[in-house]
Amino acid sequence: MSENDAAFHRSDLADAKRIVVKVGSSLLTSLEAGLAREEIGQYCREIAALMAAGKEVILVSSGSIAEGCKRLGWTSRPDEVHRLQAAAAVGQIGLMQAYEEALKEHGCGSAMILLTHDDLADRQRYLNARATLKTLMDVSVVPIINENDTVATDEIRFGDNDTLGALVANLIEADLLIILTDVAGLLSEDPRVNPAAKRIESALATDQSLTRLVGEGAGALGRGGMVTKLGAARLAARSGAHTLIASGEEPKILTRILDGENLGTWLQAEVSVMTARKRWIAGQLRAKGDIVIDNGAVHALQQRGVSLLAVGILGVRGDFRRGDVVRCLDQNNEVIAQGLSNYGYAEVEAIKGLGSDAYFEAIGYAAEEEVVHRDNLVLI
Repeated sequence: MSENDAAFHRSDLADAKRIVVKVGSSLLTSLEAGLAREEIGQYCREIAALMAAGKEVILVSSGSIAEGCKRLGWTSRPDEVHRLQAAAAVGQIGLMQAYEEALKEHGCGSAMILLTHDDLADRQRYLNARATLKTLMDVSVVPIINENDTVATDEIRFGDNDTLGALVANLIEADLLIILTDVAGLLSEDPRVNPAAKRIESALATDQSLTRLVGEGAGALGRGGMVTKLGAARLAARSGAHTLIASGEEPKILTRILDGENLGTWLQAEVSVMTARKRWIAGQLRAKGDIVIDNGAVHALQQRGVSLLAVGILGVRGDFRRGDVVRCLDQNNEVIAQGLSNYGYAEVEAIKGLGSDAYFEAIGYAAEEEVVHRDNLVLI
């Protein structure tokens, strides 16, 4: 699909506010040399510039195992899980140190976050991870995420950081996932068979014709990781995030992508981040509980599109936890809206009718001012 056929234009990428950047290990490390510090410095320079321009950037980085092998003096990547985990434990220190030093040069803070599949499969841990990431972005710190190879086993591994990048894009509702690799993007054919293979400039992430281009088999693209990259793009698109797969060997690649230059392969999401989330909320047919609200709150939700605050809550029913879907009912038990609660049943029961300044005294903490934020609320 050509750029002219696309429903969007490259210039639209400049509007991306929240961006996940995934950098592959082939760009950052080698078993012989360990970390490529000059390249890390360049990526951090660009990330700092994006943040200075008002962007929120999360970095998903591979490289800990290769760096660990270098530090341990191993000349080949081991096959045994426990040796891989040991290498990751040793190498993660060096990887984070390199990023911290490079970002600090440009006035940016950094934070290390290691995740396993369980962290995003469990609802409570998912919400905690999201809250932490959003807080770090609010204070202009760059979260640097890697799979927790030191504790992961084959059963709970993400298996690749492309998928991890997509899951993080879903987690924080990113506008754009950039996957940097050592190739120019998705190609029309195997370049070993046809050196004149063309780069796919753009397509919908859901375009099924792309599957044959990256299929497993004799083609180099599948073996080179394009299968997981296409899968990651499709996963990210579910929450409304576009994906750009491009060569991290291009100079100033992040800046040029966001300037609208025709680089890499742009795999487009068909819905916006907000639309994707609200479609999901509206489609949940089994709410975990009900929140009864007063007439003032009903009017505010319907006419002003605001969030639901505890001060407008009269009663609560059901057994729900933070992050569960709840219904908002008026005093006649008519469903007004449906959304994701920031608090569990017991907390809502304790803070109903109160202003947000009284939350701490009532329940011992204050997570959010809103019981249901307007971004997580759909009128019925």
